[in-house]
Amino acid sequence: MSPDSLEMLLRSFKLPTMAASYAQTLVQAEENNWGYRKFLLHLCEAEAADRKERKRDRLLKQSGLPAGKTLGTLDENKLPVKIRRQWATLLEGGFVERAENVIAFGLPGRGKTHFLATLGRELILRHEHAVLFVPTFRLVQQLLKAKAALQLEAMLQKLDRYAVVVLDDLGYVQQTREEMEVLFTFLAERYERRSVMISSNLVFSKWDQIFKDPMTTMAAVDRLVHHAVILEFDNGSVREEEAKNKRSKGDK
Repeated sequence: MSPDSLEMLLRSFKLPTMAASYAQTLVQAEENNWGYRKFLLHLCEAEAADRKERKRDRLLKQSGLPAGKTLGTLDENKLPVKIRRQWATLLEGGFVERAENVIAFGLPGRGKTHFLATLGRELILRHEHAVLFVPTFRLVQQLLKAKAALQLEAMLQKLDRYAVVVLDDLGYVQQTREEMEVLFTFLAERYERRSVMISSNLVFSKWDQIFKDPMTTMAAVDRLVHHAVILEFDNGSVREEEAKNKRSKGDK
């Protein structure tokens, strides 16, 4: 079999990186007197690394994560001390494997969204978890549309492909009964099976503003808190501090 034939076979087996690097690796193997095992291992490692990179790119593209909210732009020194202590453990991703939730409370501008978006991005880059970032109001509208089309179950199954769903700004959603019902259905469906990360400017005691019905509120909170990491962003306003810094620079 000619080298060209082997390269064509590698491509037909959907091993494009092995096929592309085959000729160059063969020359390297001959020059360094590699055995066939080292030659094959080198090709396989290149294929595995490339596949991993392509998977990360695909997961990031479909995640909906905001582009500017990354580890590089997150100022950890501005996080509350308790949250800083939990940061390294959260980055390990064990809570995803255990189907636990992460709930971030705090007034507007405290950095909740940036924190959860950064965590979601790192879960993709470090652990290759499928993550979806979505404003709560948008997800609710999508669920309502699916329900009206008798496709709610299919929509929930589609969302179940994500190991983590990040619901941003839950506190801003003022639900009608129908909206409340689909949101509760989504949360109940993921209970003890998949992780949810939530940012909210409302503490649990005020979630009746979201779910309206006290019993539904209690049931939703119970499911979320049962296996959850609670993060309280009681620091100063990050946005206000950034605005002050910009103004001070402009005055110079």
